[in-house]
Amino acid sequence: MTLSQRNSSGGISLNKGKILTETFSGRHIEIAWPDLDITVTAELDGRNAELADALWESLPYQSLQGHALVAGQHLYHAAPIPSLLHLSASTRIADRREAPDGTVFCSALQHLGIKYGTLTEPMPASPVGRIRQEDIPALLEAGKAIWDSVYSTKKPILAEVRKAGTEGGHRIPHLTAADPDAKRLIHDVYTATERAWLSAPQELADLHEGVIPSGAGSFETVLPTLLFVNGETRPLGYATYGGLVRAAVQGMPMDSLRHMARLLVGIPAEFLGYCGLEQLWSFTQRFLACLDQLDRDDFLSVASQLALYINCLGGWNLHLYPWDTGDHLRQLRSDESVRQS
Repeated sequence: MTLSQRNSSGGISLNKGKILTETFSGRHIEIAWPDLDITVTAELDGRNAELADALWESLPYQSLQGHALVAGQHLYHAAPIPSLLHLSASTRIADRREAPDGTVFCSALQHLGIKYGTLTEPMPASPVGRIRQEDIPALLEAGKAIWDSVYSTKKPILAEVRKAGTEGGHRIPHLTAADPDAKRLIHDVYTATERAWLSAPQELADLHEGVIPSGAGSFETVLPTLLFVNGETRPLGYATYGGLVRAAVQGMPMDSLRHMARLLVGIPAEFLGYCGLEQLWSFTQRFLACLDQLDRDDFLSVASQLALYINCLGGWNLHLYPWDTGDHLRQLRSDESVRQS
């Protein structure tokens, strides 16, 4: 089951067909960072055709550009492509550290990623293409600037992904549902996602400024609350909602899907609401309230729309978090630890 066909109102409906694969000859995409005046071109080279098709059909779009914080020289951003959560990869690189610099990946975490240098985290990955060799110096320049943005300056850098030689633009997918309550919830989540996609959500901006109406943060501290919010938001989007979407596509019985949703989404969302993400908690309550009346397609639409919203919040959390607060802490290499001991 794929999220593929755009309907006449601009939404996306669910069906069981595949997006037809176009000829790969000439399928080039441009990834631009207008704030940096840098554009690189990648070829979709035939690997993981379903993922590449989903990316191609979503273009153009814009997104807040992120940078890996523990893995090394890797760029990624949330891609507004619901089907990335569940599409299977036919080609996997067993260890992305070994991929050539410039490799472009699509991830089940709903990311478009680019390796631009040394990585430290061993993990399998799904390549869809590669930045052309002559653009690697520009990619390195972009990587350094984006790291500075995420780690210290906090000035957002937006990425624009488009078919090579075409106009840029942007859209957020609006999924569909038959159930009236699900349809209203999807629309409200879509509206919130569209508002937050390219500018920091006000609730998160307030939180990072120390405005926390509930008083969360022992003895008026802020940093521990920011840490806990980041630690709950990312797995809620990546693992919980991404997992529910995959389970729905893979045929988990509806009673089990509903049971797992009730077990997994309520507690972290309620905590995040206490910390300041009240809109997320409100959406979660509405989702849980209408669970029993959702068929598989409506469940998949609601979970997919919420996943996109929460992954958007997660991206902004990672950007806004004051990582340079710990700048005085640096890793000890083995020879240094021996000397200090």
